[in-house]
Amino acid sequence: MPLVSEPAAPHQQPAENSKHGRLAVRLCEPVAVSETTGLLLLQGPTGELVAMAYVPEPVDRRPYWSVLLLHGAGGSPRHGLDLLLPAADEHQLLLVAPKSSLGTWDMIADGFGPDVRRIDRVLEEIFDAHPVERISVGGFSDGASYALSLGLSNGDLFDSILAFSPGFAAPQVTHGNPRVFVSHGTADRVLPIESCSRRLVPRLQALDYQVSYEEFHGGHEVPEEVTQRAVSWMLVRG
Repeated sequence: MPLVSEPAAPHQQPAENSKHGRLAVRLCEPVAVSETTGLLLLQGPTGELVAMAYVPEPVDRRPYWSVLLLHGAGGSPRHGLDLLLPAADEHQLLLVAPKSSLGTWDMIADGFGPDVRRIDRVLEEIFDAHPVERISVGGFSDGASYALSLGLSNGDLFDSILAFSPGFAAPQVTHGNPRVFVSHGTADRVLPIESCSRRLVPRLQALDYQVSYEEFHGGHEVPEEVTQRAVSWMLVRG
């Protein structure tokens, strides 16, 4: 897990910085607040699905806590969205789930680039239309590895990281000090816990990241009770 620090600074060339996993988007006041809520489909210029989002009904005009959710290898935006969808209305979570440009995320396939730029565009569209106060990033399996790598690279944007059954973390650079939640099944045969989280978590802790780690009896999955505890942990404001 190579970890290289660099001074945090706004991006001047997003396309170039995307090679290092750096996002250009930042939280901002919406350009025009949209009244559209519920399940949203975000499409590319040729009509292809690039992301899904879920926007709860607003409460007292309060800004949302947003969560960027990343699916596993071969998955879909809906798979990412479903990770936290049951908790979205209760906790006013605005969920955003992009689709990887290939079968899995760019870093795992060919290196940071197209998916970083896609996430930038999708988040910019969401921030322009909805008030967001904080944002976290999370994912499952390959999506968890990508969430860790992207989250550590952009800890000046993401408040926290939710990594459900990750394989590794490989940020090119690191910024900020996001909180980290990791869960893993002791009987996981896809990404075995001994070679994954039991190695990864101590390395993160040695680098002074605040890590909450949970092991559960089960395989390559995200049990409902783990999701509930992860959301409760995430919403504790540091």
